[in-house]
Formats: sequence, structure tokens, C-alpha cells
Amino acid sequence: MSKQHFVCQGAICQCKFGTIPDTLQIKTQSKHYINEKEEKEKRLATNQEVGAVFRHNSFGSCAQMNNKPCQVMVTDWSGIYDKIKVEENKGYPLLENSKATCLIGGPDCIVIDFHGQTVEITVQNQAQSNQEVLMELSPFVDLDLEHQPKKLYNASE
Repeated sequence: MSKQHFVCQGAICQCKFGTIPDTLQIKTQSKHYINEKEEKEKRLATNQEVGAVFRHNSFGSCAQMNNKPCQVMVTDWSGIYDKIKVEENKGYPLLENSKATCLIGGPDCIVIDFHGQTVEITVQNQAQSNQEVLMELSPFVDLDLEHQPKKLYNASE
């Protein structure tokens, strides 16, 4: 898998024949979530996401259709992770380098620009972090620290 992220609900995709990106919507399974403390919205994407699988189901104007409005119809995915099988939909997870085939655009015309995973910082992450670094990075954020940070310098010096 070497440094490839799994794709999830909210991934941003782009067709090489389209003019704007669209957001992947996971409709084939509802049990497997990634990158979240609580299962809310980041469902794992698999190669079973075929058909109309995007939020607007359009990549703008389609160069393959003489710049008429795009109507995405995904038929297949390549570059899947075949070491895990999702039992609910019998699919294999998509990776950020996976590509989709569209009926109109042809093989591998749709790429994933952003895998959809985002950082969700928890109290445990904060507790394990260097407090001085956190204060330097976010000086105006109340981190509600359990202890006072060490004084970094003396203002009178």
C-alpha cells in the first residue's frame, strides 16, 4: 500500500474531460468508517461504487460530448486494494491513486484529487503533544491545558 490513503465519503474527484471536480458519495455500504473517532460520515469507499456516485453527478462541461453538460456514469474502478474485502458490499477499498472508468470518458478518466480523510484531533492527541509547540502554533486558541506551560522567556530580559 506504500503511503497510499484509503478513500472515503467526501473524496474529491476530477474527470480529465470535465471542467470542475465533484465529491464522491458512498452508497453501497454503511458499516465501515475510517479516520473518525465516532462513525458519522467517513464511510470507506470500495470498487462497488458504480453508477451515479457523485454529489452533483457532473464534472461540468464534458469535452467528450462537445462541451455539453457532463453526466457521470462510473462502470469500474482500477487500482483497488485487494488485500481487504468489505463483506457488506463484496467490494475492495479504493486508494487515492485508484481511477474510475466512465461510460462516456472511457477507462481511467476519473482520478481522485483528495482522498477525503481529515484530521480529527482528540483530547488524547492534545495530551500527548508538546504543549509549548501547541501554544506556538495556536497562540489565540484556549487549549484548556491541565497545567501551566513553562515560561519560554522572561519579558524583563
